[in-house]
Amino acid sequence: MPTAIAVTSADMALPPLDERTLPAVVLPDLDRQPLDQALSAVQALIDQYGHLVVVSSRAAPPGVERRLHTIRSLLESDRIALFRPDLPPLGLAVLARQLRQLASCDLSPGVLASAGRLLTHYIHAGALLGSVARLDRVPVGLRSHAKSWVPGNHFAVLAHPEPQLVKLGPAAALAGPEFGTWMLVGKGQLQSDWVSATLAKQWNVQGLRETVPPAESATWWGTNKLVEFATFLPDLSVLYQLVTSVRQSSCHWCGIDVIGDRCVFCSATPPLLENQLPAG
Repeated sequence: MPTAIAVTSADMALPPLDERTLPAVVLPDLDRQPLDQALSAVQALIDQYGHLVVVSSRAAPPGVERRLHTIRSLLESDRIALFRPDLPPLGLAVLARQLRQLASCDLSPGVLASAGRLLTHYIHAGALLGSVARLDRVPVGLRSHAKSWVPGNHFAVLAHPEPQLVKLGPAAALAGPEFGTWMLVGKGQLQSDWVSATLAKQWNVQGLRETVPPAESATWWGTNKLVEFATFLPDLSVLYQLVTSVRQSSCHWCGIDVIGDRCVFCSATPPLLENQLPAG
């Protein structure tokens, strides 16, 4: 049975790119439903799938994160991985879909869950904004703050992998990926085709699709006057090759296979070897 990939709102479950992409499990309103109801729902998923990877945004209501940790603690389960990378909501939705693609492959639960941290490095995520006055997730200088109050000014912002912010103009450009990608564009309440007509050409994207930005995007970016974008690797074979080319190891605590230096299920890190212990 494939590992379940869950998101905390329906608009984070993007349509599949191919027939192998598994559906997302949606855990809506975790902070508002009775605790026993949420516990039963998650326990049923673990019973059905064996392991559960929950991808949630840092722009989600604080109660969602608290509820997820409460559920994990009460169930005393090391088969639930909570993944909250510092990606804007549309980029996070793209990442969740990539994990859904990989869930159809012969990857163990620990390797699949660990793949999220690896694939994050291959996503470029940002937005075109009508104002940066309330943007606190990307460094904004005083001059940009002042310009944001001038009607008609737009700002191109890259949040990941390296923060960038430029005022929109004829020479405006953002540093993009150095490999072939597709772009997903989420059109909010800002009327502009700069992302799809100009930025996509600058970045030589190989395919472009449009969608509606997740509801949490307005919170993350500090405004609903935006056009959000994210570039990604769409090909399952490329994703699979990336993940399987990384060295795997077994968690010394729970025994699950992982990639990276921290187990995504029990959160254990590799023990210090004798020659790594600090001198005392």
